[in-house]
Amino acid sequence: TCSRTHSNRTSWPTTLTNTRHMNTPYWALSLTYWLHMLATVIWIGGLCALALLVLPAAHRVLDSSAYAGLLAAIQKRLNPLAWLSLLILTATGMFQLSANSNYQGFLTIDNRWSLVMLVKHITFLFMVLTSAYMTWGLLPKIQRAALKNARGIGSPESALLQQREQAIINLNLILGVLILAFTALARAV
Repeated sequence: TCSRTHSNRTSWPTTLTNTRHMNTPYWALSLTYWLHMLATVIWIGGLCALALLVLPAAHRVLDSSAYAGLLAAIQKRLNPLAWLSLLILTATGMFQLSANSNYQGFLTIDNRWSLVMLVKHITFLFMVLTSAYMTWGLLPKIQRAALKNARGIGSPESALLQQREQAIINLNLILGVLILAFTALARAV
């Protein structure tokens, strides 16, 4: 429920109160929603652009040396944004969770909302783990293989690594879309 100031006219609420009697300033919750949505757009939008536009085109038109250079440039710009988005999503998500009247405590699953949120957070964790593998495991291998190819030292694993890269990006895109679906389900409860 919203607590409103009582005067001759209705004004914007100054706090939001849930059934757990936690008063959350309206501006703070609004700010966390905005930051959460912004971080979501950056992270999932980056995945969409990579999976659906950039990497398929790069695979078709670039040789291995140019592809390695493009991949390094993208990684240098996108990874900090993605990991910052992850940090923002975690912090703002925890704040929103604690301000929600459906939240009854850590791992307390006693309503539909908490079940959907649990599944959403497990999916989010899986997405973080696959992103970590991509950032610190797979991408360095792809860059090394591309540099070997550029120097004339054949790297038979290049094609396999690029296929794995595309598969993980597609997987993360699917996980991101599922997270959005779980968010919609949680909001509908």
